[in-house]
Amino acid sequence: MREPAPTAWEAAYLRFETPEEELRKFLRRLRRLGAEQWPKDAQVVELFCGRGNGLNALQHLGFTRLEGVDLSPTLLANYTGTAKCVVADCRQLPFPDASRDIAIVQGGLHHLPELPGDLERVVSEVRRVLRPGGRFMVVEPWRTPFLRVVHWVGSFRVARRMWSKLDALETMTELERTTYEQWLRQPETVLRCLEGNFARERKFIGWGKLMWVGRRNAERGMRNAGLGGGTQPPTPTPTDAGVSS
Repeated sequence: MREPAPTAWEAAYLRFETPEEELRKFLRRLRRLGAEQWPKDAQVVELFCGRGNGLNALQHLGFTRLEGVDLSPTLLANYTGTAKCVVADCRQLPFPDASRDIAIVQGGLHHLPELPGDLERVVSEVRRVLRPGGRFMVVEPWRTPFLRVVHWVGSFRVARRMWSKLDALETMTELERTTYEQWLRQPETVLRCLEGNFARERKFIGWGKLMWVGRRNAERGMRNAGLGGGTQPPTPTPTDAGVSS
């Protein structure tokens, strides 16, 4: 059966960077967030895994028990590695309770149509499928001074004509404008949801990104405002300049 043609967003994503460039980017992120020290026999699932280069990066680092989840069969069709990949909604993961050790998201949460509701659903599902002590790694766009500069430059047609990567970035942004801006407007909500349910292990803000790792503690439940109880907001971290990619 012929694979469906990519959507306009998927086409822009596929030309934003080569698979080799994306692999190097994912390796840098994983190393900075401490992945080289994680147990290599851990059961790892990457959510919103796209064409699978995050899975390739994990395999490069020595992880062998890998799975991927994405809503797009078109993007998953580009993956040629050995991980088991499934088409599924990350708001309803097809895994048993307490069955995975690490969950990773690199650039999927800002596509969620409703905040905070959909974010809470994904976080609740991640918490459900992780074993106690399991890790949740998140890398997402974050409004920093340099991210504003990047989008300002991208507002000029001549700049987009001269730099195809910038044109692809701005095309993706235009096609996801509602969810992208919704995400960038709510940093406190995002951090409250993450840190109300996982004990923060690492956190970096810069280059247009939030890079964050938390641990699942048995005592922590879904305590963010949308799912009952209430959690004090995390201590704000100053944002520094950065670029989104």
